[in-house]
Amino acid sequence: MLIREIKTTDNNILKLIIQTSLQDLDLAIEGTAYFDPQLDHLSDYYQNLQHAAYWVVELNQKVVGGIGIAPLEAIPSTCELQKLYLSSEAQGLGLSKDLMKTALSFASQHYEACYLETNHNLKAACVLYEKFDFRLLNSPLSKTGHIAMDRWYIKSFPQHED
Repeated sequence: MLIREIKTTDNNILKLIIQTSLQDLDLAIEGTAYFDPQLDHLSDYYQNLQHAAYWVVELNQKVVGGIGIAPLEAIPSTCELQKLYLSSEAQGLGLSKDLMKTALSFASQHYEACYLETNHNLKAACVLYEKFDFRLLNSPLSKTGHIAMDRWYIKSFPQHED
């Protein structure tokens, strides 16, 4: 297993992984990452943002998923965890935990908190977020365009907690 930053050559496979994952969960709908305009050029999107990154995970030299951190426009001290998806063959291997550790380590160096949006149908994801000490919120922090998401989480980083 290898976790590394995204390259331009990863864009197509990541788009396929993200869209296939959402299709499999009947979430290939408006208001999800399925229709995000940056899916065709994820590498450029993250590389052009300050304090942002996207990492891919490889198994046997094949990209099987990824995770991103980007600034939350409405709250400069907060980032957003984005696009944590794995191909079906890579699920259940603990790779999501490894990706989370990588992303949150980076985020904690640049932000006071990390926000994310998900859907209640993504039960394994919700359990994962709670294991990483994300707290469930009653409403979204910002308008991200992902209106189909109905679960919002936040995590404060220890050096920034009150």
